[in-house]
Amino acid sequence: MNPQTHQAGFVNIIGKPNVGKSTLMNILVGTPVSIISPKSQTTRHRILGLSNTADYQIVFSDTPGMLKPQYELHKSMMSFVNLSLEDADIILFVTDLFETDADIEPIIARINKSGIPVLLVINKIDLAKEGQLDKVTEYWTSRIEASTVIPISALEKFNTERIMQEILDRLPVHPPFYDKEELTDRPERFFASEIIREKIFKNYKKEIPYSTEVVMEDFKEDTDIIRMRATIFVERNSQKGILIGEKGKMLKKVGIEARQDLEEFFGKKVHLETFVKVEPDWRKNKLKLRKFGYDPS
Repeated sequence: MNPQTHQAGFVNIIGKPNVGKSTLMNILVGTPVSIISPKSQTTRHRILGLSNTADYQIVFSDTPGMLKPQYELHKSMMSFVNLSLEDADIILFVTDLFETDADIEPIIARINKSGIPVLLVINKIDLAKEGQLDKVTEYWTSRIEASTVIPISALEKFNTERIMQEILDRLPVHPPFYDKEELTDRPERFFASEIIREKIFKNYKKEIPYSTEVVMEDFKEDTDIIRMRATIFVERNSQKGILIGEKGKMLKKVGIEARQDLEEFFGKKVHLETFVKVEPDWRKNKLKLRKFGYDPS
């Protein structure tokens, strides 16, 4: 590493829910660090993922989708977005062919006043009809003061390598912020909980995924196996019954799918136990949110 030329900086990914921010983050980092589901509001925390070479360190930051807060959990999620506007060296503003700036005009105004370089990334172009991309580009360039526009398909990994080059063209000269061997700032327990939560988003409909929180109560790693005990919290007894399912079938399905991904993620056998408890209205209670690792404003 040459301290005179080494580049490092924070590249923060922001945008509305379900535009593909987490998928893009995983591509840019080179390994899954953010959980993904077709449902909006899957990401609840700010998650850092590091891309390291001898010459640079890019600290990517995946953030919850920008929205109008309806309760305390949403406020906490938006606080992560606001923080990402304060420490960014580069902003990746991700949108797609279908979103507008409705409900996020104040944040766009802050971005435009920040002086931070913005890369406008338009995702899902694999779904574009004739002339649609030109119209979407015109729409967003009239609203975001971006230094460049990058049309991509994160699903097909099309044109994502251009994002990396555009970042490196703007990344400051700076020593690394984190150990070059690190992949993220989050502990292993966090990713174990997130993988379980991803399976809940996959297997349940309506309010169940949004009303659940996963807490890793126990995480013991031996040479050949990791033993985990997780509690899944819901807001009502009726949700507990749906989550467990008839004769425990649904919870067992979630556990099997989660264990398979956990073993792939950690590279060793996993013994996973899951339990379900009711924590009434936890999304609306600041004290309960802090208990679950959120920092409501």
